[in-house]
Amino acid sequence: MRHASRHGIMTAMTTLFPLRSVRTPWLVDLAFIVLYVLLDWISYIDPLFGLNITPWNPDPALGLVYWVRYGKRAALPWFAALVLAEALVRGLPAGLFGTLLLSAWLVFGYGTVGAILRRVFSDASLVNKRERLYAWLAVVVPGLLLNGLVYIGLLGMTTHIPLAELGKAMVRFGIGDTVGVVVSMPLLWMLASADGRRNLLAVLANWETAAYAALAIGVLWMSFYGMAGNDEFKHFYLLFLPIIWAATRQGLPGTGLIAFGLQFGIICIVRWGGVEDIPFSELQLLGAALALVGFFIGVTVDEQRQAAEELKHTLRLATAGEMAGALAHELNQPLTALAAYGKACEVLMARGDTGLILSESIRKMVHEAGRAADVVRRLREFFRTGAMRLEAVDVVDIVRDLGRQFEHQFQQHGVQLDAGGLPGATIRVDRLQIELVLRNLIANAYDAVLQQPAGFRRIAVSAARLDGARLRISVQDSGPGVTEAVAARLFEPFVSGKSSGLGLGLVLSRAIVEAHGGSLWAEVAGQGIFRFILPLVETGDEHGR
Repeated sequence: MRHASRHGIMTAMTTLFPLRSVRTPWLVDLAFIVLYVLLDWISYIDPLFGLNITPWNPDPALGLVYWVRYGKRAALPWFAALVLAEALVRGLPAGLFGTLLLSAWLVFGYGTVGAILRRVFSDASLVNKRERLYAWLAVVVPGLLLNGLVYIGLLGMTTHIPLAELGKAMVRFGIGDTVGVVVSMPLLWMLASADGRRNLLAVLANWETAAYAALAIGVLWMSFYGMAGNDEFKHFYLLFLPIIWAATRQGLPGTGLIAFGLQFGIICIVRWGGVEDIPFSELQLLGAALALVGFFIGVTVDEQRQAAEELKHTLRLATAGEMAGALAHELNQPLTALAAYGKACEVLMARGDTGLILSESIRKMVHEAGRAADVVRRLREFFRTGAMRLEAVDVVDIVRDLGRQFEHQFQQHGVQLDAGGLPGATIRVDRLQIELVLRNLIANAYDAVLQQPAGFRRIAVSAARLDGARLRISVQDSGPGVTEAVAARLFEPFVSGKSSGLGLGLVLSRAIVEAHGGSLWAEVAGQGIFRFILPLVETGDEHGR
């Protein structure tokens, strides 16, 4: 049999399953019939009584995909394909009338399964989730087994199968159909959609595909020819290696390719490779086991990748929310100053004062406007690239500025802020970012102490020098503290004790501190204690770097 090129296969599938319904219907039906008969011929091995009872029947998978795509319109070309396959491949062993009758039943039986699949799987995805994989198997397996039961029963009634062999024939045909559809339908489904073809082409262009394909050829040779004696079947477990490789690395597209390829390779070896005395029932179970293991792994891998992408998207949205909050805090002071200077300018101009005081107020307005723009730019750079602008600042100045921002809130709710334990210490940091860290910690402490009665709401910010030119800054509060269970998940995304919180404040704070070469943690205690360490500026280095 000649091997079609990759481009030729994709072109044939595009003709069979066009991107838009603009092709001549009879041309699409003709392509389906040709491919169906070709698959029937390839898989026609070890037939029972010369009938269409073989250990692997992939052609119904093509018919089911066609039915799901086109609905009842697929019935007539499928019937024609069945009759032609009986005539060209098997020579009408059941006679013309029997062939027409049996083909009509198969179209009805397969079509019923296809109609159910068309209702359940109306979109472009077949088994992209585990629940869809279970649903697909729940429809396909019993549907095909029941269809095969009736089909073999009809053959028995027309005396084409001896009554003593009916059980064997039912098992052979039912399992052959089921294995053929389970192994082949996911790949054919992907070939039937533009997105699926793009995914398959991406897989084929990957060097790993060639690597695990070579591994598959190697283990096929080893299983059939490389082991002496009649017990070579016990080495077929090696065939799980390429399918697990493909499933874990390339998800369902890679699994669909390698599962079909392995089954096709086994059938070719059995048909043309001179291999005999291999129990076909074991080959059937092997094909099903390979495909199902691969599909379960591939679907799980695809689900995890999809979840990771969704998490990244959610993180970006949530980070934007945190950025908006940080901007609100950072812009509050320059905007308040702008409003005050603007009001002063109005008063001065109303009095006709256009001298030095007005000029100074305008200069300060320009300065505050530039400061606001700098806040926006630096925060945007940090959230996009993690960029920092390091400068030597005194930790006392940072805490003093933050104290002014929280002053109104603290006074309104009777919260006492103690920052007396701060030594004069210079740190080289991005001031905007470290202010964001301290603001998050103080805001969390503020929320915690509000649970305490008035008079017991205290927050203390302190610092201590450590060996190795490091400064440890602590934020303690009189709230209930952090338990071991909470501490274990405190710095995970979306873990928040606030009903309105996103659970990203501490995550971002830790990222900022670690970017400065420090560390941030919470201590398990009867009160809230958060600490973080930053590098100190060495003596005489305040203006260096």
